[in-house]
Amino acid sequence: MALKRRTKVNEAFSMASMTDVIFLLLIFFMVTSTVVVPNAIKLTLPQSKKQTAAKPMTRVTIDANLNYFVAFGNQKEKIVSFEEITPFLQESYENEPEMYVALYADETVPYKEIVKILNIANENSFRIVLATRPQK
Repeated sequence: MALKRRTKVNEAFSMASMTDVIFLLLIFFMVTSTVVVPNAIKLTLPQSKKQTAAKPMTRVTIDANLNYFVAFGNQKEKIVSFEEITPFLQESYENEPEMYVALYADETVPYKEIVKILNIANENSFRIVLATRPQK
């Protein structure tokens, strides 16, 4: 007695699963690329031997023209006056009590400008780190 198959195997290749994989990869790369925050302000950071990482961070940037920029987390830096730095840092601290303040200062910035930011951090008991570039 001969038995016949009732269903036929389709020999065509289905691209549906392949497009799903491609879209998942596209979404993955789009999400991970937004995590990287490039520093759009051109600075020449001083060199140091040791590098450390601390997160979450609030960034304070001083460029060579003594312009002040601030940003919290992944936000884009915005230009502020010196008087606006303290309220910004206090507001950031209320949102994230475990934050670190990362100070990015061009190597041509006078030391007294850096000390002003250090004093703000000391008066408010903020933890601060100085951003540097690795030695060559």
